[in-house]
Amino acid sequence: MSALFVFGTGSYSACSAFLLKNGGMFCPSYGKSLVEESPNFCSGCGERLYHASCIGDTSLPLTSQTTSNCPTPTFSTFLEYRKKKNEERQKFSEGRKGLKKKEKRKVQINVGLMTIKKGGLKPYRGKTIFLTTDADATATSLLNQAVKKMKDFNKDLKDGPFLLLYPDGTEVITVPGTQRPFTLEAYKAEVGKPYQRITVFICLKSDFEDVGENSDLSDSDPEIVIKRPSEFDLADTLPWELQHESSPLQKAAEYEKGAGILCLLMKYNRDTNLQAHGIIANLALELDHKKVSRFNISRSAVWDGAVRGFRRSTYSDNYDMFIKFNDDAGSFEEGLDTGGPRREFLTLLMGSLRNRPIFDGPPESRYLVYNSRAARQDEYFLAGKMIAVSIVHGGPAPHFLSKNLVNHITGNQSFSATVEDVQDEEITKILHQVLKAESEESLHNLILQNSTIFQTAGCLRNVKPFEKQAFVEEYLRWYILERNQSVIQRFKDGLESLNFLSALQQNSSVLAPLLCFSAKALTASELESMFRPDLSPAGSNKRHKEVLTLGFWADYLLDCEEKATAVCLEDLMMFATGLTAVPPAGMTPPPCIQFLSVLPFPVANTCANTLKLPICDSYSIFKANMDFGIQNAPGFGCS
Repeated sequence: MSALFVFGTGSYSACSAFLLKNGGMFCPSYGKSLVEESPNFCSGCGERLYHASCIGDTSLPLTSQTTSNCPTPTFSTFLEYRKKKNEERQKFSEGRKGLKKKEKRKVQINVGLMTIKKGGLKPYRGKTIFLTTDADATATSLLNQAVKKMKDFNKDLKDGPFLLLYPDGTEVITVPGTQRPFTLEAYKAEVGKPYQRITVFICLKSDFEDVGENSDLSDSDPEIVIKRPSEFDLADTLPWELQHESSPLQKAAEYEKGAGILCLLMKYNRDTNLQAHGIIANLALELDHKKVSRFNISRSAVWDGAVRGFRRSTYSDNYDMFIKFNDDAGSFEEGLDTGGPRREFLTLLMGSLRNRPIFDGPPESRYLVYNSRAARQDEYFLAGKMIAVSIVHGGPAPHFLSKNLVNHITGNQSFSATVEDVQDEEITKILHQVLKAESEESLHNLILQNSTIFQTAGCLRNVKPFEKQAFVEEYLRWYILERNQSVIQRFKDGLESLNFLSALQQNSSVLAPLLCFSAKALTASELESMFRPDLSPAGSNKRHKEVLTLGFWADYLLDCEEKATAVCLEDLMMFATGLTAVPPAGMTPPPCIQFLSVLPFPVANTCANTLKLPICDSYSIFKANMDFGIQNAPGFGCS
């Protein structure tokens, strides 16, 4: 073996290397021969190696040979070489997906319209819509998208140059408080709100210039909140008792003023209901009526069929729901679902959901509790999804959730639970004893005797007699909300379906009552005015019999309200429409009454919201036939 000694010079580190006869190299530092042909570096130790070609005349000094004849190395050290290789590997580590250009993230914000009102720029109510855009959208691109969508939904929008404004009426140019150009992502980070709660406005440039940027908008709020008064004192609205003697003209003026206030309150309630209907109608715009999600339901096992349908891989919240009911014999009911079966299914589903083990508390004020089996099956998420889908698809609202739970979901901190909300009899007994404790000593001993439950809730401490009410409320907040926080969050995730949770949080004063219990019952007058009769031409014999039947119908409704019949008003409405109450989305199509001259029993078409009444000779026969027909038609009511 011939040996060739090479020494490094200059800035390069080098090692003595042996040139083997077979053309290979042997590194003394590493102690092994290298299989590569003419390597630049030792693959074992990383030291720089010089090839035999680098050596010139053997008579020259080694230093001269290495400096004059060796080529300039591509990498000064092996570490740089390895770093470069690592960068190349990382470039292709994600495979083909890593080479693709990442798609821009889509987000959803709110866009409203500002107009001149009372000398200033104010948000135009009812014109706020959702806008899907890029997270890195600039002010110019966001303005163009907002104007386009606003014109798509408002054909009466004036033409002209528009400006993009913040909620305070200033023009969107830079991120507030900084000199950075506006981007939606930067604004979201600065304002600290989720994208779905961000609202920007467009405004005609002429209006903006007329008013100026310094308009007083302190009384405007882009998130319009309407608070429904819980109850009214008529003494505050109508001057029933005059405090002083007045002339007849003054009395008439005061009564007229009071009546006007009452009319405004009645109009306010109607407008609030219309607003709830409008919000839900806006959410329903995302539904794709060309595709359907299929459900096969047995009325004796509504929950099981619903779970199978919602968990099917082809199911989508945005598709129409196609419901097929199985009768008691197991055969399919004939008929196409154009709304009636869906409403009936959602009504039955909300009734079944109320009694699920994920809820606890009184029947009209249910709150979520942890259930390990339900948590494993993700039933909390499914329950939230069912409620959102039912409301947006035209079905009923639950009307059984606790106000404390709904307030917590919407971000409202108010809490007003009672001991009766706790269904555990032992805990209820202890809390009552705490409230009834008269002395500080007895209260102290009572808390110590039951220290386990209070320590678990994190409220074990010395309590004065005047603090016992607050102490019990603190425990109730933990018992109802804080200990169930994980399942409440999963329930909220389900409510986010079809953007219902975002709408609920932004319009809590309007939509929150839909989830809570309402003591208002259906009345005979409401049902009578809801169903419009389809009468024959005036003067005909049929018209005479139909008018007589309408009288029977009105009396039958009063008997149902007074519990003088075998069915109640809710049963009658369920028979005719598939619903027990008017849904938040409204009744579509409007209910109507038709008449039967052949069949003795009532017939209903829930898809068309049509009730066909039998023409009878007497009210007693009409009442008996109505009771029999409704009680023996558990499904559609179609014969």
